[in-house]
Amino acid sequence: MKRILLIGTGGTIASEMTAGGLAPELTTEQLLAHIPAIREICRVECVQLLNLDSTSITPQHWLMMARCIQERYDLYDGFVITHGTDTMAYTAAALSYLIQGSPKPIILTGAQKPIGFDSTDSKDNLTDAFRCAAEDLPGVSIVFNHQVILGTRARKTRTKSFQAFSSINFPQLGVLRDGVLLRYIRQECASRPVFYDRLDSRVALMKLVPGADRAQADFLLERSDAMIVESFGVGGVPEEGGFYECLRHWMAEGRIVVLTTQVPSEGSDLEVYHVGRGLKNDLGVLEAYDMTTEAVVAKLMWILGQTREREAVERMFYTPVARDILWPAEC
Repeated sequence: MKRILLIGTGGTIASEMTAGGLAPELTTEQLLAHIPAIREICRVECVQLLNLDSTSITPQHWLMMARCIQERYDLYDGFVITHGTDTMAYTAAALSYLIQGSPKPIILTGAQKPIGFDSTDSKDNLTDAFRCAAEDLPGVSIVFNHQVILGTRARKTRTKSFQAFSSINFPQLGVLRDGVLLRYIRQECASRPVFYDRLDSRVALMKLVPGADRAQADFLLERSDAMIVESFGVGGVPEEGGFYECLRHWMAEGRIVVLTTQVPSEGSDLEVYHVGRGLKNDLGVLEAYDMTTEAVVAKLMWILGQTREREAVERMFYTPVARDILWPAEC
């Protein structure tokens, strides 16, 4: 029987009603007490690493999770992390960069309703997560609503429904039917994972809105090492408002700028319109292509934790990790 480590970080799945609203209160052992049948799937041991609403999760907590797994990696066959849904996609992406090539499953799950509620998705999600952690499912995945989603491709797309997560620009890795994992895609892995222990959290995200000018970009770039611009459509910045001059100035000062799109599906293509082509060909901004914003944020934090050299940053950004980007050949 496989030996699985359950790592608790809080979230709705572990929440109870308090005077101030739902708040994480339950320990990992208390979660397991609600689902005794999990003991028939695998041997489970527990670590209560955090007990936070996922809104409060930071890059330092990602490093704690990666370190927790690294210190215990040889002792277990797989890992399940319970986590709040609001930032779970960011955490899954971050762990995909901090723990690369793992042959063992690292599964994140949570719930839209607390495990103690009569109508809850907690029990199904947690049971499915353990089933997947006991299978040959390498790397970091989110298991939710009977779906298995690659850690670098997940996004929360519904705030209340049980089908909270979608796989963006990439197929699901598999589904669970009647308690059986039907795997469509197997992630590539190494014989041993490579762990990283540094992140640069000075990464800013700017969402363009009609009428925006350079003031916000200047503010963010002055205080950050990199900025991601969520642009419109296939990508570009307004011709008015001084954006080109802003980006040119701060990139000359060593800042990294990445253009992505606010549109969830199909990705960016800066070569299509003149408002985007100059950004790439003249200024040399990086392009996210089909990556999720969550993955771009986490990947930049990981890269800048390793190097600040421009050519190395560009090379690492366009090098696929856990199938996070499919179009680097077009860069």
